[in-house]
Amino acid sequence: MSFKQFGFKSQVTTNIKNCGYEHPTPIQEQAIPQVMAGKDLLGLAQTGTGKTAAFALPIIEKLAGTARGNIGVLVVAPTRELAEQINESFRELAEGTGLRTVVVYGGVGKKPQLDAFKRGVDIVIACPGRLLDHLNNHGLKLDKVKTLVLDEADQMFDMGFFPDIRRILKHLPKKRQTLLFSATMPADIRKLADETLTNPEEVRIKLEQPLDLISQVLYPVSKRQKSALLLHILKEKPADGSTLVFTRTKYGAKNLAKKLVKAGFSASALQGNMSQNQRQKALSGFRDGTFSILVATDIAARGIDVSLVAQVINFDLPSTAEAYTHRIGRTGRARRSGRAVSFICFDDKAMIKAIEKLQGKSIERVSVEGFAMAEKTEETKKQQHRPANRRYSKNNKTGKRPQPGQQKKGSGNKNKTKKKSDTGKARTVIGLGQK
Repeated sequence: MSFKQFGFKSQVTTNIKNCGYEHPTPIQEQAIPQVMAGKDLLGLAQTGTGKTAAFALPIIEKLAGTARGNIGVLVVAPTRELAEQINESFRELAEGTGLRTVVVYGGVGKKPQLDAFKRGVDIVIACPGRLLDHLNNHGLKLDKVKTLVLDEADQMFDMGFFPDIRRILKHLPKKRQTLLFSATMPADIRKLADETLTNPEEVRIKLEQPLDLISQVLYPVSKRQKSALLLHILKEKPADGSTLVFTRTKYGAKNLAKKLVKAGFSASALQGNMSQNQRQKALSGFRDGTFSILVATDIAARGIDVSLVAQVINFDLPSTAEAYTHRIGRTGRARRSGRAVSFICFDDKAMIKAIEKLQGKSIERVSVEGFAMAEKTEETKKQQHRPANRRYSKNNKTGKRPQPGQQKKGSGNKNKTKKKSDTGKARTVIGLGQK
């Protein structure tokens, strides 16, 4: 199949060739005709399946040659990295058409964005927070928007953006074309689709790269030994290419990257507390090979589209089986083999069961000498070793709570006086709290 069958304008066809696109991917093949026909669309596709071009190409085709200056297209994305990536795709595919784009997100100055609005733009690619700021405080108007794209809707839900999305919808014309893309389809995404789409066409694309190109392995380990195991694997089984490490928290990503650098690895973190310049530097360094290891959270990594990731390591497992499949799909691309490593602790047993059920097969477990999974929940063990409550352990070796009417040994006027003092302190604290 060729892009010629879509009948794009000559300039758009030239841009497709210049971008190195030879044949449309499955989602492009199915989605482009629906978008060009003006239909609403619900697209289910993973990162790396070509969905950006699936909506960018027909949008550019329809806008090219029309009046300039009014915002005709709004694309909403969850992260700055993804917004930049989408903007870059639009710019490359719209080269020579005269269409103007602007990317809008927080963490950077507002003036360049406001200046772009004043000059006139055709396509806005935005993160919800900064877009709402412009709408509420700077007079931005979206009443001429003809096409709305909600990209990575499941990630926007995870980040708590749905209330913002609903506020943004109030600024848009009710009569419009809406395209919603998501990697997974939980009930909340289905509800949003029902609210925003009108008689939509539905396109479902499975992960483009087959899982048999990705060797998967599970390493049982205790939580306190994860960092040491990671260093062991990176030294003993180095990947032939770059490594993407996923952590659950921003704090975890930052500190793990520091440990890797201290151990002599070229590594960087990518997490939400970094400035935009820091995030861009980390992502660019990972793409060009300056950093061989990137430690990221799911949210920060949603904008990463690096084709030659040799290895994905789940330092922490994700919250759903579908998210696991999405993560490991960052490797094994372009018909290259990839490796997916996951650390599993006692509390991860249910998630592993769900992942294996989704894949319809068991995943190999590998034990490393000196590393072992704890036999019970590690938080529970910590709680079991906590010292007894001082209130009942002092002057009471058993640590048991005194029964009603029972006095401790040596209790008398001193204890009564202390009790009054404690009550007075409590009243003072309450009083401060009320003020």
